[in-house]
Amino acid sequence: MSFFSNSQLRKCSTVSFPSPWPSPLGRGNSEVCAVKCERVFELRRASNRGSLSPRERVGVRGKRAANHSQRSFSSKVTARFHFFTLLLAVLTAPNFSHAQPAAALRQQVEAKLKQDYPQLEAFYKDLHAHPELSFFEEKTARKVAAELEKAGCAVTTKVGGHGVVAVLKNGSGSTVLVRTDLDALPVKEQTGLPYASQTKTTDAAGNEVPVMHACGHDVHMTSLIGTARMLVHLKEHWRGTVVFIGQPAEEKVSGAKAMLADGLFTRFPRPDFCVALHVASDLPAGSVGHTEGFALANSDSVDIVIRGVGGHGAWPNATKDPIVLAAQTVLALQTIVSRETPPTEPAVVTVGSIHGGTKHNIIPDEVRLQLTLRSYSDEVRDRTIASVRRITRGLAEAAGLPADRMPLVTVADENARATYNDPALTQRLVGVFNAWLGAENVFKKSPVMGAEDFALFGRTEHKIPICIYWLGTINAAAIRESVKAGQTLPALHSGYFAPVPEPTLKTGITSMTAAMLELLGKK
Repeated sequence: MSFFSNSQLRKCSTVSFPSPWPSPLGRGNSEVCAVKCERVFELRRASNRGSLSPRERVGVRGKRAANHSQRSFSSKVTARFHFFTLLLAVLTAPNFSHAQPAAALRQQVEAKLKQDYPQLEAFYKDLHAHPELSFFEEKTARKVAAELEKAGCAVTTKVGGHGVVAVLKNGSGSTVLVRTDLDALPVKEQTGLPYASQTKTTDAAGNEVPVMHACGHDVHMTSLIGTARMLVHLKEHWRGTVVFIGQPAEEKVSGAKAMLADGLFTRFPRPDFCVALHVASDLPAGSVGHTEGFALANSDSVDIVIRGVGGHGAWPNATKDPIVLAAQTVLALQTIVSRETPPTEPAVVTVGSIHGGTKHNIIPDEVRLQLTLRSYSDEVRDRTIASVRRITRGLAEAAGLPADRMPLVTVADENARATYNDPALTQRLVGVFNAWLGAENVFKKSPVMGAEDFALFGRTEHKIPICIYWLGTINAAAIRESVKAGQTLPALHSGYFAPVPEPTLKTGITSMTAAMLELLGKK
């Protein structure tokens, strides 16, 4: 007994679909369907010839003990069952939901990029040459706001400081927030680029410092502007609302909090999704990277003042030496990770600064420590901070310090919460990136212990799904040479970090545009 009747098989063998979805075999799903159906047709023909193997014969013949009427009825039911089972299997094949962009749409995007790129690269180089520190992004914000307004967005400035919010509406549908950051770092640029920053400014503490876009925020801003232009150009392909934001003070992990406090989700359309990109110093230009779940860490800055009773270095017995106590504290703090934190829970306790004393023979009254704490889960974060307090005080008590000389432990307000990329949203975007950029240009990245305040947009009571992905910036040949030579390329925050503008900017715009078309595409 065959699975299908001849007429059903003829119909099945001609099934086709309008779009060439990618498949693991390197063929469209329409081809896969045709191949699968043709195989069934072959089985039917082989059955008629009596040339099936024993195993195949078991699959295509019913029980011969049944009478003819039972076989006839069973044949019809079985045929229909297997026909729809096969059709369902084809329709739900991997990658079916992420269609390759239609040739006409891809051509539109490429043509628009080619037209706009000279202006966008000039905009990027201007931003790079004129960076501004956190909380001082006035001119940068003005430039971003002007470009977004020119693109056709309704722009509001001075949101949470120098924050910019630009709303682009295009009928009813979902709302997506796209973020860029605006600020730069107090780093001296040493790239030697013709558009390198020569900027010096006065920081919040009154010190003169050099300024550089050493974390790629100029790339982020240009990619956002290019995406806004592209979405206006492609309005017939999507429906909904895009909220573009220029966030200040990311390097101080304060800007997201300030914008939320100033009504980002109440004064403006509240998003259904939040998406951002960030440059990577270890991925080739033209590629993107992704991480599901925890992508970036909790980050806390802790200041500790170890207090003692100072005196002459020749009579230490008459003192309570804070330098010895500080040394004991530094070592004891290392046991928080090695002995108090479960081995499966990542955590970092780093003492980055220790200062105390003024002269060889003077035991000082205090020593100051500066720590950075990193983790992913909130539970590990809270436990690590509590352990720092407990260990620091416990050692002071063991040293016999009086109650009024106990250490002072301060957790700075400048902290970031772990960034958790929504797995479903991330998988959805990865499928789109594979289709638009090619799977060979989409890399899975491990979580890192760096920090971002983008996380806060997903930590409000609305629990909005968020995703931040990585954008490659480095010439592929330079990466190969560094690996061959065993050398490390300049990292983010380095004065030597120099993204390659093309194809970095084009990839940033294309990937973010593709993400928006996926989340806001017409259904």
